[in-house]
Amino acid sequence: MQLPSVLSIALLGLATLSVAHPGEHEERDEIALIQKREYQSTVRRSLEKCARHLEARGHNDRAEARRRETVDMLRRDMLRKRLTVRDPETVLNKSHEVTDGSITINSPESVIFTDNSTCVLNPEGEVGPFYVLGEYVRSDLREDQPGVDVTFDAQFIDVETCEPVTDVWFDIWNCNSTGVYSGVVSNGNGNTADTSNINATFLRGIQKTDDDGVVQFQTIFPGHYSGRATHHHVVAHVGNVTQLANNTITGGTVAHIGQLFWDQDLITEVEATSPYNTNTIAITTNAEDRVFNDETEDTTSDPVINYVKIGDDVTDGLFGWITVAINTSATYTPTYSFALTSSGGVAESGGDSSSGGGAPGGTPGGSGVPSGSAAPTGF
Repeated sequence: MQLPSVLSIALLGLATLSVAHPGEHEERDEIALIQKREYQSTVRRSLEKCARHLEARGHNDRAEARRRETVDMLRRDMLRKRLTVRDPETVLNKSHEVTDGSITINSPESVIFTDNSTCVLNPEGEVGPFYVLGEYVRSDLREDQPGVDVTFDAQFIDVETCEPVTDVWFDIWNCNSTGVYSGVVSNGNGNTADTSNINATFLRGIQKTDDDGVVQFQTIFPGHYSGRATHHHVVAHVGNVTQLANNTITGGTVAHIGQLFWDQDLITEVEATSPYNTNTIAITTNAEDRVFNDETEDTTSDPVINYVKIGDDVTDGLFGWITVAINTSATYTPTYSFALTSSGGVAESGGDSSSGGGAPGGTPGGSGVPSGSAAPTGF
């Protein structure tokens, strides 16, 4: 019964002490603050001496290198998380059109390439039977070809470091609106009687990436031919590449070979317009295309180009973009059956498309006749 009384007395005593010494805590806090400031000042002077000592012995450089390595590791981990294993169904069912107005043809690169659509294409895809060696360095590939205009941005990043890759020479080509490739005279590629097509250069070109790893082309939306879905061919040249006086390149190695595609709904919309709709050959869809399935089956690849429509109608043009991660240390050797020389186009190994480029996966046979040997433009 006495315990409550003792406890009450103790509490009362503590309360009395608090009331009897108002401001004591404030005095202690002020003293502690002064002591803290003095300590920090002393430590700061000591750290300045340490910093000079560490810098003289190279510790700062090593610390910076460690931090940079850690950041690089975190970036690689970030990229791996974004590169989920895909399958054809996942890619086919995803719309790559941006309709909210967040990206336009005038958007800066920092906006265009900040989404999560980074794709790592298979290290070596099919170069196809109609790769022409020696194409021109230029940005506008259209020449006089009719069709839906496409402005296309591609950014290359190093799959090991996640940093943009500068000085990649991006080689791109596709067939015209009726399924015919320039620079090639071969069975299945349009009118074989038009031998001038071997000198044609439309819808082919090369450009070097800038400091952000970006390159931009003006081309047209590809048409279709037997056995293949709508696609672009791409090759990435790296290393000791030299641009010659005639606007071609020499040297270097090939770090990537692949193909890029478009959404099937967009393909259907474009194919309903002229001159695409003059091609009577049956359309092969993405789902039916062997190469599309090879590129997307159990891989991290989404080789479908993101895009926005420039106007209300698809014929007003398209702006497309994609980010491609490559292994810059990889080396591949694309085969070819035709080459562009100073005297015009020439056939290699007799010009037979079966002599190079691996399995064709369907040779072009559009009904349109390719244009003649008009001088290339858009350098």
